Amino acid sequence: MTITQEDELIGLKEIGRIVANAVEAMSTTLEPGMTTAELDAIGRKVMEDEGARPAPELCYGFPGATCISVNEEIAHGIPGDRTIRQGDLVNIDVSAEKHGFFADTGASFAVPPVSKSVLKLCRDGKRAMWAGIRTVATDRPLADIGNAVGDFARRNRYTLVKNLASHGVGRSLHEEPGEIATWPDRSERRRMTEGLVFTVEPFLSMGAEWADDGDDDPWTLFSAPRAPTVQYEHTVVTTKNGPIVVTLPG
Repeated sequence: MTITQEDELIGLKEIGRIVANAVEAMSTTLEPGMTTAELDAIGRKVMEDEGARPAPELCYGFPGATCISVNEEIAHGIPGDRTIRQGDLVNIDVSAEKHGFFADTGASFAVPPVSKSVLKLCRDGKRAMWAGIRTVATDRPLADIGNAVGDFARRNRYTLVKNLASHGVGRSLHEEPGEIATWPDRSERRRMTEGLVFTVEPFLSMGAEWADDGDDDPWTLFSAPRAPTVQYEHTVVTTKNGPIVVTLPG
């Protein structure tokens, strides 16, 4: 989506606030002993109370309102009877639609007690995302995002998952520009245009470089090789003065 008028930005900020509030509500109630289905229900209620529709269900028939991925799962985990335990690394990914506008956000959370290295991975996952977001501005190369994230990962001795990319969003959950690399990609020649809406969502890992399909369902993706992996995501709008982050709670 490319925003051309103020009411579009207002609509995008509204749905962005809703999905951000859902992530916040889920993260603050996350505790050992609850199931991922119970966590999903909290996010669903936030969205539905605001008149929003969960996008994975709406667009793809996903069996849940949100994607909840635990430990070796790194994306598109199905909420169910899996019990969250101490030491788990839980990714919460929320996207939704309201009045024809879509926004997408997510974050990873460590359930104490966890190692210092996992806590650092969570902090650095946020930093990697913001390294990419800070490059967003009109007429800059899209490749700047992946280059910035890649530089951060290299300096801090992490790997990046290279087959899960950022994407355009706004009037649908996934749209042009498609497959925006959050790792260095020399083939990327596109540029950011004024008002362009897309996600920035690197997957930072302590060893994984790919996401693999599992055998149990057609949705859940796993780190390959198996390693602690985090994802942080915001939906942003490109402007000549830099990014507008629309997925902020409020």
